[in-house]
Amino acid sequence: MADFGGDHLKAFRAEVRAWLEENYPESLRKDPAPLNAWLGGGVKAEPDVDLWRQRMGEKGWGVPTWPRQYGGGGLTAAEARVLQEEMARIGAINPIGGMGVIMFGPTLLEYGTEEQIQTHIPRIARAEVRWCQGYSEPGSGSDLASLQTKAEDKGDHFLINGQKIWTSGAQYADMCFCLVRTDPKAKKHEGISFLMIDMHQPGVEARPIRLINDSSPFCETFFTDAKAPKGNLVGPLNGGWTVGKRLLQHERQGISGAGGANTRAPAFPGGGLEAMARQYVGVDDDGRLADADLRRRLTEHMMEAQAFALTGRRAALEDRSNRGPSASSSILKNVGSKVRCDGAELALEIMGHQGVGWSGEDFTADEIAIVRTWLGGKAGTIAGGSYEVQNNIISKRILGLPDQPHANANIPGGRQHA
Repeated sequence: MADFGGDHLKAFRAEVRAWLEENYPESLRKDPAPLNAWLGGGVKAEPDVDLWRQRMGEKGWGVPTWPRQYGGGGLTAAEARVLQEEMARIGAINPIGGMGVIMFGPTLLEYGTEEQIQTHIPRIARAEVRWCQGYSEPGSGSDLASLQTKAEDKGDHFLINGQKIWTSGAQYADMCFCLVRTDPKAKKHEGISFLMIDMHQPGVEARPIRLINDSSPFCETFFTDAKAPKGNLVGPLNGGWTVGKRLLQHERQGISGAGGANTRAPAFPGGGLEAMARQYVGVDDDGRLADADLRRRLTEHMMEAQAFALTGRRAALEDRSNRGPSASSSILKNVGSKVRCDGAELALEIMGHQGVGWSGEDFTADEIAIVRTWLGGKAGTIAGGSYEVQNNIISKRILGLPDQPHANANIPGGRQHA
């Protein structure tokens, strides 16, 4: 029997370290901006970004715990943690991510047919296809089950008509995993199916929505007589609500940043919030931050972020059944988004009057980026379900309290699965 204790992990760590030293492109160590741009939705990757993507895809380490037979790394949770630590040590960024990895892939592995898994999972594991999510609609936010996009049975395919909104990355996506109404006469939760839709076909239009931070991560998406083969149905016909709820748990776990990956302050040369504070606020004769109150609040935030990271790690290690996230993902989502917003607020306060820059020569590119990150980060409190929606789920699914009505049905991304 293989030894998965200390000796095994030490040997595996040495293997990982050697592989990364040999395969992570030197140019990305010096400047990860091209990789971040591609991960953020860039259509064309620079040569070294593409090389790194190919190498990680061939190794399966972009999705380290997915089954090896489907293109994953086949690693244990402990081995995946070692890989994450070694990548962080040299500043290596995983080039394989997005909704296919965080949300759709794990759901398809659980609910898809063997043919669907063999067709789609390896391509996700190699970052060869980009996915977007067709859930929210105008008027169907937290009450997602009231959705009206319909898919009519046309024999060998479904004909799709309707509109989705807040469709992240739809303008770049190749495929969409979508909730559609296949039985308009059934109860609203029972007439929904989970369908995969090709975004590169006539009848599909994505219109980017410009946000306050001048980015356009969300879109309005229109389906006009779009088609999807019958083989693109995931789970049973009219049984999509169960599949869709499961995917939302993966989404919330990903948005939460559990494990610490997404709880840090906006990037800044030389480090995070502490380095920023030393530069903008200064230090006293003892080498401590000169502002005692800021020092206290910054310390409290760093402790909160670290505690959250450790909680996310513990939750992953305690998942002995390997069934993935549960309703507790709502707790992690709420806490994670708050930690990130608190960090962004502190970053702006630390920069003082330099924290109000939008453009112009009076502000550095990093200062402008931090301001826009702060503005964009507000969406994280709503995406995947607002605080109120998550609190309803927590009260019902974890605490066992009676259902409570809520009044945010039209909030963007304010989805529920309770």
